[in-house]
Amino acid sequence: MTYDDLSVLKSFSKAQVLPYPLLRDEKARHVVAFDILNKDYEPGHRAYGIPYPGIMYLDAEQLIQAKFADQGYKRRPALKTVYEQLKAEVGR
Repeated sequence: MTYDDLSVLKSFSKAQVLPYPLLRDEKARHVVAFDILNKDYEPGHRAYGIPYPGIMYLDAEQLIQAKFADQGYKRRPALKTVYEQLKAEVGR
């Protein structure tokens, strides 16, 4: 999901030969709904809508079961850590 311009999405999808559609949310509603909005930018700023980097695990009903996000883009959890926490929290 992105808030990028449709022409950017089309160009990227074509260049990468993606077999699935890219989704666009120009007002970044999904970022606000998931509570991962980087609050350093106000609406109207060109960077508004940028999320904190992270990983979300959604179940079959599309409910968030776990969320891993940090305010800084340089700090990211190791995938092994994410996997171990998911096993413990979600039981899979």
